[in-house]
Amino acid sequence: MTRLLGKQLNANGAISRWLAFGAGLLFPLAFAPFYYALVGPAALALLFLLWVSASSKQSAWLGFLFGVGSFGVGVSWVYVSLHNYGNMPALLAVGVTGVFVVILSCYTAAAGFVQGKLRRLPVVMQLTVLMPTLWILTEWLRGWLLTGFPWLYLGYSQIDTPLAGFAPLAGVFGVGMLSAVTAGAGAWFFSAKGAARVVAVGIIMVVVLSGLYAGRIDSVVPTGEPLKVAVIQNNVSLTDKWHHSGAPSIKARYLKASGSVGDVDLIVWPEAALPEYVDRLMPALMHQLSRYQADFIIGLLERRQQAGRSSVFNSALGVGENIFLYRKQQLVIFGEYLPLRPLLGWLLHHLDIPASDFTSWQDPQAPMYLAGQQVGVTICYEDAFPSLIRRSLPEATMLVNISEDAWFGNSLAPHQRLQMARFRALESARPFVRASNNGLSALIDGYGNVLQQAPQFSAVVLSGELQPSTGSTLYMRYGNDPLLYGLLLMLIAAVVLNYLAGKAKSNIDCDPAP
Repeated sequence: MTRLLGKQLNANGAISRWLAFGAGLLFPLAFAPFYYALVGPAALALLFLLWVSASSKQSAWLGFLFGVGSFGVGVSWVYVSLHNYGNMPALLAVGVTGVFVVILSCYTAAAGFVQGKLRRLPVVMQLTVLMPTLWILTEWLRGWLLTGFPWLYLGYSQIDTPLAGFAPLAGVFGVGMLSAVTAGAGAWFFSAKGAARVVAVGIIMVVVLSGLYAGRIDSVVPTGEPLKVAVIQNNVSLTDKWHHSGAPSIKARYLKASGSVGDVDLIVWPEAALPEYVDRLMPALMHQLSRYQADFIIGLLERRQQAGRSSVFNSALGVGENIFLYRKQQLVIFGEYLPLRPLLGWLLHHLDIPASDFTSWQDPQAPMYLAGQQVGVTICYEDAFPSLIRRSLPEATMLVNISEDAWFGNSLAPHQRLQMARFRALESARPFVRASNNGLSALIDGYGNVLQQAPQFSAVVLSGELQPSTGSTLYMRYGNDPLLYGLLLMLIAAVVLNYLAGKAKSNIDCDPAP
């Protein structure tokens, strides 16, 4: 019945392509700021149904159209960054964004193509094992290849569902895998009859109930007293920030706001809060900060001479009993560095982004000891990479991310980034401080719950208490490797079984009639 329904859906090629594209358009609704979590697996279930009876070429095309729909909506903020704030001509910005969407869509096309080559597997195995496996493997590949773009991972959409209970055990890919399994089981339910439907419901119930149980497993313990934290969200415009004559007034605004927070342990300023080099700010800045009882994390710039050339780093300054510097490791494509410069260098003539030629720091960096705690620091979209968060654990007892989200304007990106920050807190079971220049700043507990959140486009002092913790979740101890190796083994097994099924069919076809 399942293959029959798939054939019916694909009988008219135009309709099936529109269905795939439409499912892709709906897919981003599962993510922030919409949070319609069930839309994610539902959209995927429709794609899986279209895939189940399609050829490899048809499946690739359907996967590509799904990707165009989902990324065309989900990363539309790229156009906003390039045109509205990077001053790229509108037509060129549309073209660059379109090319980017096409590249991302090739990953979903690849998943479709491979599963189409393995159609001899039983339907239930295709829907609940093969397709989810390929989906998560291509997500991982997209987050790694060419420095990676880890956006719209299926697992993120389940942050407020029972499946989130698996995050401390298997991370975002583990949650995504189980969500994809429920999508496959849902597709099987709607296309099958009788006992098969009961089994499909059983699969979904086992996954959901297991998530509820997994969410009750505490792998960490509190350490020390709750920490009083304040975030200074000053909503400084990009024009004012990067006008050098405005640096003193910007610093004065941050110092004034910091003086209004009262009795706190740690004050956090956002990414590049002071658009100045740290060597120019010292020691005057240290003298000014010494008037406060709290420790500080401040976003600024740093320049160093390396190998005979001057390198500029997007950095975070930690000021406590000692001075700490964290340098950004994962740079933003086009915003902070230009890949394939000999080929793409001409784009720089159409972009007006200040301080856009940073150097990535490669050496290990220890957490900052501030306010009596070990603080793991990341900058901007580094918090989208779990591997970077893991580098500071288990030593770090809390996490801080400083960001400049003004580049995204009133788009989906700041909401999506807050959702990812919540997931990092849940994976690590660590409280998470998110400090953004224009929002969304937030204080997040170790269960991924937002305790305090500042509105966008407002000057706000956000303050509250967070409980640091020590210990290590299973995911933070082992990372993605166990899951990825398991998925690769399942894919290899699927290839072998598909081969054996094809060989058996060939032998039957060749046997002479009795």
